Amino acid sequence: MDIDPEWKMIRPDLGRIEKWILRKAFDDDQKPYLPKHILYRQKEQFSDGVGYSWIDGLKDHTNKEVTDAMLMHASFVYPENTPTTKEAYYYRAIFEKFFPKNAARSTVPGGPSVACSTAKAVEWDAEWSKNPDPSGRAALGIHAAAYEEAKDVKNGSFAIDSPQKLVQGIAEKAAAVV
Repeated sequence: MDIDPEWKMIRPDLGRIEKWILRKAFDDDQKPYLPKHILYRQKEQFSDGVGYSWIDGLKDHTNKEVTDAMLMHASFVYPENTPTTKEAYYYRAIFEKFFPKNAARSTVPGGPSVACSTAKAVEWDAEWSKNPDPSGRAALGIHAAAYEEAKDVKNGSFAIDSPQKLVQGIAEKAAAVV
């Protein structure tokens, strides 16, 4: 609590991301605790921590498993907290298989969600209602790896770029070490 709050603030103009002061404390060029691309990567929302390729793979899988017709008739199959995406439909089908009773169903909140927010939070910001995706990447303009943004690992700067370039930069950096 004795640390000046200014040192805790996210300041992109100064190259400071969240928890910057803590990261700086572990930034030792002589005996590094972690590689810089890990030490200074942006925090991930819990649901995104497994990696974007897993999230994108799950979306691809659910798009194959749940047809357009199934989603169109979701309100007949699941009248309470009706899933509005193929991914939500798929998870709901799994949930219902293991917990088929109404009492279990009523414990799960429903409604639109962006970046794992609540339906009420979606009401607060009109922009969020246009992008109903639970991933942290859906919070466009906030997350450095929003769907069209990524951190340029090769030179360590934050730049609008593609996720593919991020992966390429990490691979090139790893190859240079070997």
